[in-house]
Amino acid sequence: MNLDARRNVILIFIILMIGVYVVKLFYMQVVDDTWTLRAQEIAEKRKVVFPPRGVIFDRNGKKIVTNQTYYNLMMVEDSIVDLDTAAFAKLIGWTPKQVKERFKEIVEGEGSYYNKISKKRTSNYQKIRAYPFLKDLTLEEMSLIAPHLANFKGFYEEATSARNYPYKSAANILGYLSEVNAEEIKEDAFYKPGNNIGRSGIERFYEKHLRGIKGIKYIVTSALNNAIESYADGKYDTTARQAEPLRMGMDIELQFYGEKLMQNKKGCIVVIEPQSGEILSMVSAPSYDPNLLVGKRNISANYPKLVNDPNLPLFPRPLQAEYPPGSIFKLVQSLIAMQEGVITSHTGFPCDKDLVGCHNHPSARNIAEAIQYSCNPYYYMAVRRVIQQKVKKNINEDAAYGLQKWNRYIQSFGLGEKLDTDVSGQRPGLIPNVAFYDKWYGHNAWAFSTIRSISIGQGEVKLTPLQMANIVAIIANKGWYYTPHFVRSVGKSGALEQFRKKHWTMIDQKHFDPVIEGMRRVVNEPGGTGELARLENIIVCGKTGTVQNPHGEDHSVFFAFAPMENPKIAIAVFVENAGWGGTWAAPIASLMIEKYLKGKVSNLDQEKLIIDTKIAYKRPR
Repeated sequence: MNLDARRNVILIFIILMIGVYVVKLFYMQVVDDTWTLRAQEIAEKRKVVFPPRGVIFDRNGKKIVTNQTYYNLMMVEDSIVDLDTAAFAKLIGWTPKQVKERFKEIVEGEGSYYNKISKKRTSNYQKIRAYPFLKDLTLEEMSLIAPHLANFKGFYEEATSARNYPYKSAANILGYLSEVNAEEIKEDAFYKPGNNIGRSGIERFYEKHLRGIKGIKYIVTSALNNAIESYADGKYDTTARQAEPLRMGMDIELQFYGEKLMQNKKGCIVVIEPQSGEILSMVSAPSYDPNLLVGKRNISANYPKLVNDPNLPLFPRPLQAEYPPGSIFKLVQSLIAMQEGVITSHTGFPCDKDLVGCHNHPSARNIAEAIQYSCNPYYYMAVRRVIQQKVKKNINEDAAYGLQKWNRYIQSFGLGEKLDTDVSGQRPGLIPNVAFYDKWYGHNAWAFSTIRSISIGQGEVKLTPLQMANIVAIIANKGWYYTPHFVRSVGKSGALEQFRKKHWTMIDQKHFDPVIEGMRRVVNEPGGTGELARLENIIVCGKTGTVQNPHGEDHSVFFAFAPMENPKIAIAVFVENAGWGGTWAAPIASLMIEKYLKGKVSNLDQEKLIIDTKIAYKRPR
């Protein structure tokens, strides 16, 4: 019994000791924040080394995004001793009030967290951690401050890098960086206060590649917390590694030229290499110099101006503007009607203006002439045969049946949904379906006569300019496409896997030949609406569009590919409030095509006229 009693006493003692340790551990880890802060203080003995961001090249090996050395003035509050605020403010060119406000801003910027156990809210700010007091100082600015930092304990300089854009172009493609917030630091341990992260464009999509791999340097500190040497001669250090460069399919010279043509205008240009899906150029007009948004100071000064500009330079029109496509949509309608067998390439219709308005031209005797003349009544008749196939006895049910089939064809062109490309901020456009019209008019309460405007690319149909350019790339390829994308190679790995998959439409290849012939006639034959896109020794195949605009002058649209055999470029041009599609969009497209294929343009008078012309452009305030 005595042995059993002793055993029980020992067991009870052990259990009590374990309980005490568990409670103490719980208190240290959950309730008492001082232990967490102590662990973080120890962790601060490691110096994190961040590499410069990866460099970006265009398709011809030109550097289009590089890094430039800047400096941050860092502070560690726990190391600040008897700060002479007035003297410090004078050194950095501020007022004492601004210095105090900056301290407060740093603390508030870190946010806080709520401890459910202690029922207390605690700031995420830590006095032992380094924070940037001033960011993005140039060498000249830092050279005026650095010699005097010995008088201000707790402050030191830190070299960093910021983006530089040598061509001052492609802002809406490349995007910009800004400082990480507390939530982003919490979600991803890679970042610490003061780091930058990609906010838009390529910088955002490829952020995890471009940021590289950070390194760690362990240091031994003195009693005054000054670093005196590497720990264990750097045995445990890891080297920061800059990311391998991104190589884009974009031609920066073509991009720069497109932005020049579109200066003082609103609209966009999208250029694709049909055989690869690589985006050669994507102009959003008006544009801006991407260097305006490099660094916190520049963002603070310039972002409000760009936001308030009435011409909306920050709005990425090629990705987010959803326009009625107008007459360029007739090419898709031609292909669907032939695939459905409701017409052939030799079907003709009279130009009956009682059905729908049209300009004066001979009646189209076949698909090629219908495209050449851009005949509205022709497409009214052709699309009516697609929608009303007399499969159902009830005309409304028959229209719903036909529209479902039509919608499946349209989706195979990548329309009505976001293209899975490598830049964020896309919109899907709008392709109406049965549910859409049922919602507006009621179930079985509409027919082709209700929705007839879709036959000529008006009404409810909306496309983004990127989708428009992809349509012409599909036609150039006679039925297939790679998802349009900007980056042709991530390091040495090539394009992302999603950009290597070939997508096929539901249209047989044979139906593309008469459509392409019609596009050739648009530009190169009498009666064609796109004669201003004609080029010597290059057969351009194109289609004009004039998009109705209830808010003002119609929009000018043109898309094309060239050359006719073995196409190397597909382009869509959209100029807002510019009127007839053949007047402005067509010659802009021809200049871009010639510039890319020949390296220079021949019609210098036309080039000068376009560059000098201002269309619906408001002077920024």
